[in-house]
Amino acid sequence: MSNNDIIVSLDIGTSKVRAIIGEVVNGTINIIGVGSAESEGIRKGAIVDIDQTVHSIRSAIDHAERMVGIQISEVYVGISGNHISLQSSHGVVAVSNEDREIGEEDIDRVIQAARVIALPPEREIVGVVPKQYLVDGQEGINDPRGMIGVRLEVEATIITGAKTGIHNLIRVVEKSELKVAGLILMSLASGNLALSKDEKAVGTVLVDIGAGATTIAVFDEGNLVATSTIQIGGEFVSNDISIGLHTQLEIAEKIKLKYGCACVDDAAPDQVFKVTRMGSNVEKEFSQVDLANIVEPRVEEIFQLIRAEVHRLGYGNLAGGYVLTGGTVCMPGILAIAQSELSTSVRIAVPDFIGVRDPSYTSGVGIIQFVSKYMKNRNSGSTKKPVTKTTKKSSDSQKPGLVERVKNFFSEFI
Repeated sequence: MSNNDIIVSLDIGTSKVRAIIGEVVNGTINIIGVGSAESEGIRKGAIVDIDQTVHSIRSAIDHAERMVGIQISEVYVGISGNHISLQSSHGVVAVSNEDREIGEEDIDRVIQAARVIALPPEREIVGVVPKQYLVDGQEGINDPRGMIGVRLEVEATIITGAKTGIHNLIRVVEKSELKVAGLILMSLASGNLALSKDEKAVGTVLVDIGAGATTIAVFDEGNLVATSTIQIGGEFVSNDISIGLHTQLEIAEKIKLKYGCACVDDAAPDQVFKVTRMGSNVEKEFSQVDLANIVEPRVEEIFQLIRAEVHRLGYGNLAGGYVLTGGTVCMPGILAIAQSELSTSVRIAVPDFIGVRDPSYTSGVGIIQFVSKYMKNRNSGSTKKPVTKTTKKSSDSQKPGLVERVKNFFSEFI
């Protein structure tokens, strides 16, 4: 990597689209720009309206561009959803160099060998993440470059997704006059940022509670071992408030953000607000305790479903407990409910960067950190390639081979 690079992440969520601009200076990341826009055309994490989603993306990108004074031409896009699945694979190649020194070409070939798996026609490979390399049977090698050997093997996790979801995601970004530099699995990026090395080693569940869906990622022995998506999130809390207070959903959302408390015991009876009820011009007064009585049962249900799903995946008793992130976990009192329902250690992860110290930015900042580490590792050799151009390009990004290039993005990740 050059000494000063720009990386732009795009997190397309159910409630917000966020574009984050990161500047990498001598290996250190600085967040220099953030753009967000109300998300239109997304329901429960899936694209349901191309044009509305394009408008939201452009709004977020324009916001970020104005903040920094540059033009964004390419982005790294986060991908998630219940169509994503993981499976293990194994690749083996003979070292090609005459002096038996393992180089980049050998690593590329063994990753390609791991990609050779049987897949249904409606699915395709999003990426390949090496878990460990083996050189002549020696296990536990993270980076075999420069080592001497005859036989190189890799144990890898293959990330696959539904072609429809992948191609629609690429399509909306391209229609927004942006180039897709790579698709990043958000669970992997968030875990890279939110979890320590020890947490990933002993086993920890990362839970991203968004507006329309909750993504569960299980890390064990240093690797992502399972992922799942539950179609429930903060929107359900807003719906309950709307019904309970007999008010419009838009007003309910604002009340949740301003006065919401997930735990009745933590709510303040003297914190009162007035609500205009549907079908009437009369305002009625409620307290934060009244609101918490509506919110708490739904939040308890969300964590009950999370716990049941983690047990279904077979990781119910991991030593690292749970780490929470996502916009919904910002609500006061949610940590107490989580600790009660999950019956283990729970903490909330917040990015430690100026301007984005909020759980809702974990995925976007995680993508930047993930790409930064990937690029640094890849470019420690002789080749140097830019991460993001800062000049607007014409929409020639829809050229043949883009999808293939995106699919191969992770295959180069070391």
